[in-house]
Amino acid sequence: MTIEADRIDSVELCRAVAAFKAKGCRFVTITCVGADQRGAELLYHFDRELALSHLRLTVAGDEVPSICGIYSAAFLVENEIQDQFGLRFNGLVPDYRRTLFLAGEDSLPPFRRKSGPDQEE
Repeated sequence: MTIEADRIDSVELCRAVAAFKAKGCRFVTITCVGADQRGAELLYHFDRELALSHLRLTVAGDEVPSICGIYSAAFLVENEIQDQFGLRFNGLVPDYRRTLFLAGEDSLPPFRRKSGPDQEE
C-alpha cells in the first residue's frame, strides 16, 4: 500500500501541522517506519470530514520536533515512538523519557533496526 503524502523537512513540520489545525483537521496519529541508526521516516495523519491527509518527514538522526504544542494528544504517540523506535522528540510535554512502555533510557528500543534495509543485521 502506498500513502500519498506531502514531503516536508523538520524545519517545516510545526508550520505544516499548524496549517492542518487552522483548517479544522483532527490529528489521527503518527506512523514510524524504517527506524535505524541513520534515522527514520514519520508519517503524520490528519482527518477532516472523513478525508485523510498526510505529511511525510524523513528524519536524519534521532531528533524530531514535537507537535504536542499544536495537538496536545500527540504526546502519547510521540512518547510511544520514543520508547519503541528510539527517536527523541524535542519539546515533548509530558516526556516520559522512555518509561511509557519500557524501563527507561537504558532499555533498547524493540522496533529499531540494527542496520539499514540494504545492510545485514
